[in-house]
Amino acid sequence: MSTLNTLDIQGLRLTLPNTVRPVLDGVDLTVGARETVALVGESGSGKTLTSRSVLRLLPEKARTQGTVRVVGDDVLTMTPGQLRVLRTSTAAMIFQDPRAAINPMRHVGDFLTESLRLNAKMAKDAAEERAVTMLEAVGLTGAALRKYPGQLSGGMLQRVMIAAALMGDPALILADEPTTALDVTTQAEVVALLGDLRERFGTGLLFVTHDLGLAAAISDRVYVMYAGRIVETGPADDLFTRPRHPYTVALLNSTPRLDAPRGRLAAIEGRPPSLREELTGCPFAARCVFATDVCTRQAPELLPLATEPARLVSCHHSDEVAAKERKELHP
Repeated sequence: MSTLNTLDIQGLRLTLPNTVRPVLDGVDLTVGARETVALVGESGSGKTLTSRSVLRLLPEKARTQGTVRVVGDDVLTMTPGQLRVLRTSTAAMIFQDPRAAINPMRHVGDFLTESLRLNAKMAKDAAEERAVTMLEAVGLTGAALRKYPGQLSGGMLQRVMIAAALMGDPALILADEPTTALDVTTQAEVVALLGDLRERFGTGLLFVTHDLGLAAAISDRVYVMYAGRIVETGPADDLFTRPRHPYTVALLNSTPRLDAPRGRLAAIEGRPPSLREELTGCPFAARCVFATDVCTRQAPELLPLATEPARLVSCHHSDEVAAKERKELHP
Protein backbone atom coordinates (compact mmCIF):
# COMPACT_ATOMS: atom_id res chain seq x y z
CA MET A 1 0.00 0.00 0.00
CA SER A 2 2.85 2.36 0.77
CA THR A 3 4.01 2.25 -2.86
CA LEU A 4 0.59 3.22 -4.21
CA ASN A 5 -0.86 6.66 -4.60
CA THR A 6 -3.92 7.10 -2.41
CA LEU A 7 -5.69 8.47 -5.49
CA ASP A 8 -4.64 7.90 -9.09
CA ILE A 9 -6.83 9.28 -11.88
CA GLN A 10 -5.68 8.53 -15.41
CA GLY A 11 -7.30 9.66 -18.67
CA LEU A 12 -10.67 10.38 -17.08
CA ARG A 13 -13.28 11.45 -19.63
CA LEU A 14 -16.86 12.12 -18.58
CA THR A 15 -19.65 12.82 -21.05
CA LEU A 16 -23.22 13.88 -20.29
CA PRO A 17 -26.30 13.70 -22.54
CA ASN A 18 -26.96 16.77 -24.71
CA THR A 19 -23.35 17.96 -24.60
CA VAL A 20 -21.08 18.24 -27.63
CA ARG A 21 -17.80 17.81 -25.80
CA PRO A 22 -16.76 15.93 -22.62
CA VAL A 23 -17.30 17.65 -19.29
CA LEU A 24 -14.01 16.11 -18.16
CA ASP A 25 -11.52 15.61 -20.96
CA GLY A 26 -8.54 13.37 -20.19
CA VAL A 27 -7.93 14.31 -16.54
CA ASP A 28 -4.78 12.92 -14.90
CA LEU A 29 -4.37 13.55 -11.15
CA THR A 30 -2.66 11.85 -8.21
CA VAL A 31 -2.70 12.25 -4.42
CA GLY A 32 -0.16 10.51 -2.21
CA ALA A 33 -0.50 9.46 1.43
CA ARG A 34 -0.18 12.44 3.82
CA GLU A 35 -0.22 14.75 0.80
CA THR A 36 -2.57 17.67 0.21
CA VAL A 37 -3.35 18.38 -3.43
CA ALA A 38 -5.41 21.40 -4.46
CA LEU A 39 -7.64 21.42 -7.54
CA VAL A 40 -8.36 25.03 -8.53
CA GLY A 41 -10.24 26.85 -11.28
CA GLU A 42 -13.31 28.92 -12.05
CA SER A 43 -16.82 27.71 -11.29
CA GLY A 44 -17.88 25.26 -13.98
CA SER A 45 -14.37 24.11 -14.82
CA GLY A 46 -15.07 20.52 -13.69
CA LYS A 47 -13.52 20.50 -10.21
CA THR A 48 -16.52 19.12 -8.32
CA LEU A 49 -17.28 16.45 -10.93
CA THR A 50 -13.65 15.32 -10.75
CA SER A 51 -13.87 14.91 -6.97
CA ARG A 52 -17.30 13.26 -7.09
CA SER A 53 -16.05 10.75 -9.66
CA VAL A 54 -13.75 9.37 -6.95
CA LEU A 55 -16.84 8.11 -5.10
CA ARG A 56 -18.73 7.53 -8.36
CA LEU A 57 -21.33 10.09 -7.34
CA LEU A 58 -22.06 11.02 -10.93
CA PRO A 59 -25.10 12.39 -12.79
CA GLU A 60 -27.55 9.90 -14.23
CA LYS A 61 -26.54 8.65 -17.71
CA ALA A 62 -23.00 9.95 -17.33
CA ARG A 63 -20.52 7.98 -19.43
CA THR A 64 -16.94 7.57 -18.30
CA GLN A 65 -13.61 6.43 -19.74
CA GLY A 66 -10.25 6.03 -18.06
CA THR A 67 -9.46 4.87 -14.54
CA VAL A 68 -10.05 6.29 -11.07
CA ARG A 69 -8.06 4.22 -8.58
CA VAL A 70 -8.35 4.64 -4.80
CA VAL A 71 -5.58 2.71 -3.04
CA GLY A 72 -5.18 0.67 -6.22
CA ASP A 73 -8.83 -0.26 -6.86
CA ASP A 74 -10.67 1.16 -9.88
CA VAL A 75 -13.82 2.92 -8.70
CA LEU A 76 -15.37 3.00 -12.18
CA THR A 77 -15.58 -0.80 -12.33
CA MET A 78 -16.72 -1.47 -8.74
CA THR A 79 -19.88 -3.39 -7.87
CA PRO A 80 -22.50 -1.73 -5.62
CA GLY A 81 -21.16 -3.68 -2.65
CA GLN A 82 -17.59 -2.57 -3.32
CA LEU A 83 -18.78 1.03 -3.68
CA ARG A 84 -20.49 0.80 -0.30
CA VAL A 85 -17.22 -0.28 1.32
CA LEU A 86 -15.34 2.50 -0.50
CA ARG A 87 -17.76 5.20 0.69
CA THR A 88 -17.89 3.81 4.23
CA SER A 89 -14.23 3.28 5.01
CA THR A 90 -11.75 3.98 2.18
CA ALA A 91 -12.67 7.49 1.01
CA ALA A 92 -14.89 10.25 2.37
CA MET A 93 -16.12 13.63 1.17
CA ILE A 94 -16.54 16.92 3.02
CA PHE A 95 -19.21 18.96 1.23
CA GLN A 96 -19.18 22.74 1.02
CA ASP A 97 -22.51 23.37 2.78
CA PRO A 98 -22.82 21.36 6.01
CA ARG A 99 -26.40 22.52 6.64
CA ALA A 100 -27.48 20.94 3.35
CA ALA A 101 -25.61 17.71 4.10
CA ILE A 102 -26.94 17.00 7.61
CA ASN A 103 -30.60 16.17 8.30
CA PRO A 104 -31.85 19.03 10.54
CA MET A 105 -34.43 16.74 12.19
CA ARG A 106 -31.91 14.26 13.61
CA HIS A 107 -29.21 14.51 16.26
CA VAL A 108 -25.60 14.97 15.21
CA GLY A 109 -24.85 11.62 16.84
CA ASP A 110 -27.23 9.84 14.47
CA PHE A 111 -25.50 11.46 11.50
CA LEU A 112 -22.04 10.46 12.70
CA THR A 113 -22.79 6.85 13.66
CA GLU A 114 -25.35 5.75 11.06
CA SER A 115 -22.87 4.51 8.47
CA LEU A 116 -20.85 2.44 10.95
CA ARG A 117 -23.97 0.95 12.54
CA LEU A 118 -25.70 0.04 9.26
CA ASN A 119 -22.82 -0.75 6.92
CA ALA A 120 -20.02 -1.85 9.25
CA LYS A 121 -22.48 -3.48 11.72
CA MET A 122 -20.79 -1.76 14.63
CA ALA A 123 -22.60 -1.77 17.98
CA LYS A 124 -24.26 1.52 18.96
CA ASP A 125 -22.05 2.07 22.01
CA ALA A 126 -18.85 1.42 20.04
CA ALA A 127 -20.00 3.72 17.22
CA GLU A 128 -20.77 6.52 19.68
CA GLU A 129 -17.40 6.06 21.36
CA ARG A 130 -15.74 6.38 17.96
CA ALA A 131 -17.84 9.51 17.24
CA VAL A 132 -16.75 11.15 20.51
CA THR A 133 -13.10 10.43 19.65
CA MET A 134 -13.50 12.04 16.23
CA LEU A 135 -15.38 15.05 17.64
CA GLU A 136 -12.55 15.62 20.11
CA ALA A 137 -10.04 15.33 17.24
CA VAL A 138 -11.73 18.26 15.49
CA GLY A 139 -11.99 20.39 18.62
CA LEU A 140 -15.52 19.58 19.78
CA THR A 141 -16.83 17.55 22.73
CA GLY A 142 -19.11 14.56 23.04
CA ALA A 143 -21.93 16.90 24.05
CA ALA A 144 -22.40 17.66 20.35
CA LEU A 145 -23.82 14.14 19.85
CA ARG A 146 -27.11 15.18 21.43
CA LYS A 147 -27.38 18.47 19.56
CA TYR A 148 -29.48 19.21 16.50
CA PRO A 149 -27.69 20.87 13.55
CA GLY A 150 -29.65 24.08 14.14
CA GLN A 151 -28.07 24.39 17.58
CA LEU A 152 -24.52 24.57 16.16
CA SER A 153 -22.73 27.38 14.32
CA GLY A 154 -21.55 27.01 10.73
CA GLY A 155 -17.96 26.46 11.85
CA MET A 156 -18.99 23.81 14.37
CA LEU A 157 -21.11 22.05 11.74
CA GLN A 158 -18.19 21.96 9.33
CA ARG A 159 -16.11 20.38 12.10
CA VAL A 160 -18.88 17.79 12.48
CA MET A 161 -18.63 17.12 8.72
CA ILE A 162 -14.87 16.60 9.05
CA ALA A 163 -15.43 14.27 12.02
CA ALA A 164 -17.95 12.32 9.90
CA ALA A 165 -15.37 11.99 7.14
CA LEU A 166 -12.89 10.52 9.64
CA MET A 167 -15.33 8.01 11.17
CA GLY A 168 -14.36 5.17 8.82
CA ASP A 169 -10.59 5.87 9.07
CA PRO A 170 -10.35 6.71 5.33
CA ALA A 171 -7.16 6.69 3.28
CA LEU A 172 -8.47 9.66 1.25
CA ILE A 173 -10.54 12.74 2.08
CA LEU A 174 -12.18 14.80 -0.66
CA ALA A 175 -12.85 18.37 0.50
CA ASP A 176 -15.19 20.12 -1.95
CA GLU A 177 -14.84 23.84 -1.16
CA PRO A 178 -15.34 23.11 2.57
CA THR A 179 -14.81 26.73 3.67
CA THR A 180 -17.10 28.53 1.19
CA ALA A 181 -19.91 29.20 3.69
CA LEU A 182 -17.60 30.21 6.56
CA ASP A 183 -16.21 33.54 7.72
CA VAL A 184 -12.52 34.26 7.20
CA THR A 185 -11.46 33.42 10.77
CA THR A 186 -13.31 30.09 10.74
CA GLN A 187 -11.88 29.34 7.28
CA ALA A 188 -8.37 29.62 8.69
CA GLU A 189 -9.26 27.34 11.60
CA VAL A 190 -10.74 24.68 9.31
CA VAL A 191 -7.75 24.80 6.94
CA ALA A 192 -5.32 24.43 9.86
CA LEU A 193 -7.43 21.58 11.24
CA LEU A 194 -7.39 19.69 7.94
CA GLY A 195 -3.60 20.01 7.74
CA ASP A 196 -3.20 18.71 11.28
CA LEU A 197 -5.57 15.79 10.74
CA ARG A 198 -3.76 14.81 7.55
CA GLU A 199 -0.55 14.36 9.55
CA ARG A 200 -2.20 12.63 12.52
CA PHE A 201 -4.24 10.13 10.54
CA GLY A 202 -2.01 9.72 7.47
CA THR A 203 -4.74 10.54 4.96
CA GLY A 204 -4.37 11.96 1.49
CA LEU A 205 -6.39 15.14 0.93
CA LEU A 206 -7.84 16.47 -2.34
CA PHE A 207 -8.83 20.08 -1.65
CA VAL A 208 -11.18 21.55 -4.27
CA THR A 209 -11.38 25.33 -4.28
CA HIS A 210 -11.63 28.47 -6.38
CA ASP A 211 -9.71 30.40 -3.69
CA LEU A 212 -6.04 30.48 -4.69
CA GLY A 213 -5.03 31.91 -1.32
CA LEU A 214 -6.43 28.88 0.47
CA ALA A 215 -4.83 26.55 -2.06
CA ALA A 216 -1.44 28.17 -1.47
CA ALA A 217 -1.87 27.91 2.31
CA ILE A 218 -2.77 24.23 2.50
CA SER A 219 -1.44 22.34 -0.53
CA ASP A 220 1.77 20.51 -1.42
CA ARG A 221 0.87 20.35 -5.12
CA VAL A 222 -1.70 22.13 -7.27
CA TYR A 223 -3.69 21.22 -10.38
CA VAL A 224 -5.21 24.10 -12.36
CA MET A 225 -8.35 23.09 -14.29
CA TYR A 226 -10.06 24.87 -17.18
CA ALA A 227 -12.95 23.60 -19.32
CA GLY A 228 -12.60 20.06 -18.00
CA ARG A 229 -8.85 19.83 -18.64
CA ILE A 230 -5.77 20.13 -16.44
CA VAL A 231 -3.79 23.05 -17.89
CA GLU A 232 -0.98 23.30 -15.35
CA THR A 233 0.29 21.36 -12.35
CA GLY A 234 3.27 21.38 -10.05
CA PRO A 235 4.51 22.04 -6.51
CA ALA A 236 2.43 24.78 -4.90
CA ASP A 237 5.31 27.17 -4.13
CA ASP A 238 6.67 26.98 -7.68
CA LEU A 239 3.32 27.24 -9.41
CA PHE A 240 2.14 30.28 -7.49
CA THR A 241 5.43 32.16 -7.71
CA ARG A 242 6.28 31.24 -11.32
CA PRO A 243 3.07 30.41 -13.24
CA ARG A 244 3.60 29.16 -16.79
CA HIS A 245 0.04 29.02 -18.17
CA PRO A 246 -1.83 32.24 -19.09
CA TYR A 247 -4.91 31.03 -17.24
CA THR A 248 -2.96 30.53 -14.01
CA VAL A 249 -1.49 34.02 -14.43
CA ALA A 250 -4.97 35.46 -14.97
CA LEU A 251 -6.34 33.70 -11.88
CA LEU A 252 -3.48 35.03 -9.74
CA ASN A 253 -3.89 38.55 -11.14
CA SER A 254 -7.60 38.51 -10.26
CA THR A 255 -6.91 37.50 -6.64
CA PRO A 256 -7.15 40.40 -4.14
CA ARG A 257 -3.81 41.23 -2.49
CA LEU A 258 -2.80 43.83 0.06
CA ASP A 259 0.26 44.79 -2.01
CA ALA A 260 -1.67 45.10 -5.30
CA PRO A 261 -1.75 48.46 -7.12
CA ARG A 262 -4.74 50.72 -6.54
CA GLY A 263 -7.62 50.51 -9.00
CA ARG A 264 -10.05 47.92 -10.25
CA LEU A 265 -9.28 44.28 -9.67
CA ALA A 266 -8.09 42.53 -12.83
CA ALA A 267 -10.71 40.33 -14.48
CA ILE A 268 -10.50 37.56 -17.07
CA GLU A 269 -12.30 38.86 -20.14
CA GLY A 270 -14.78 36.66 -22.00
CA ARG A 271 -16.42 33.47 -20.78
CA PRO A 272 -15.54 29.78 -20.56
CA PRO A 273 -16.52 27.69 -23.59
CA SER A 274 -20.00 26.17 -23.58
CA LEU A 275 -20.41 22.40 -23.37
CA ARG A 276 -22.42 22.73 -26.60
CA GLU A 277 -19.39 24.13 -28.45
CA GLU A 278 -16.77 22.01 -30.19
CA LEU A 279 -13.18 22.76 -29.13
CA THR A 280 -10.61 22.44 -31.90
CA GLY A 281 -7.67 24.08 -30.17
CA CYS A 282 -6.72 25.40 -26.77
CA PRO A 283 -9.91 25.94 -24.71
CA PHE A 284 -8.48 29.19 -23.27
CA ALA A 285 -7.47 30.68 -26.63
CA ALA A 286 -10.47 33.04 -26.95
CA ARG A 287 -9.60 34.70 -23.62
CA CYS A 288 -5.80 34.55 -23.83
CA VAL A 289 -3.53 37.54 -24.49
CA PHE A 290 -0.80 35.22 -25.80
CA ALA A 291 -3.01 33.35 -28.31
CA THR A 292 -1.86 32.93 -31.93
CA ASP A 293 -3.17 30.94 -34.89
CA VAL A 294 -1.65 27.69 -33.63
CA CYS A 295 -3.69 28.00 -30.41
CA THR A 296 -7.00 27.92 -32.30
CA ARG A 297 -5.91 25.05 -34.57
CA GLN A 298 -4.13 22.65 -32.23
CA ALA A 299 -4.81 21.75 -28.61
CA PRO A 300 -1.55 21.81 -26.61
CA GLU A 301 -0.47 18.69 -24.74
CA LEU A 302 0.16 18.66 -20.99
CA LEU A 303 3.94 18.26 -20.97
CA PRO A 304 6.73 18.61 -18.39
CA LEU A 305 8.91 21.71 -18.53
CA ALA A 306 12.45 21.02 -19.69
CA THR A 307 13.95 22.81 -16.69
CA GLU A 308 11.35 21.63 -14.13
CA PRO A 309 10.17 18.05 -14.81
CA ALA A 310 7.83 18.12 -11.79
CA ARG A 311 5.80 20.86 -13.47
CA LEU A 312 3.48 20.15 -16.41
CA VAL A 313 1.93 22.85 -18.61
CA SER A 314 -0.54 22.68 -21.48
CA CYS A 315 0.38 25.80 -23.49
CA HIS A 316 2.08 26.58 -26.82
CA HIS A 317 3.53 29.77 -25.34
CA SER A 318 4.64 28.77 -21.83
CA ASP A 319 8.15 30.16 -22.44
CA GLU A 320 6.71 33.54 -23.43
CA VAL A 321 4.53 33.52 -20.31
CA ALA A 322 7.61 32.86 -18.18
CA ALA A 323 9.59 35.64 -19.89
CA LYS A 324 6.76 38.15 -19.38
CA GLU A 325 6.41 37.19 -15.73
CA ARG A 326 10.16 37.61 -15.15
CA LYS A 327 10.14 41.01 -16.83
CA GLU A 328 7.21 42.24 -14.73
CA LEU A 329 8.67 40.92 -11.50
CA HIS A 330 12.24 42.12 -12.22
CA PRO A 331 12.04 45.06 -14.68
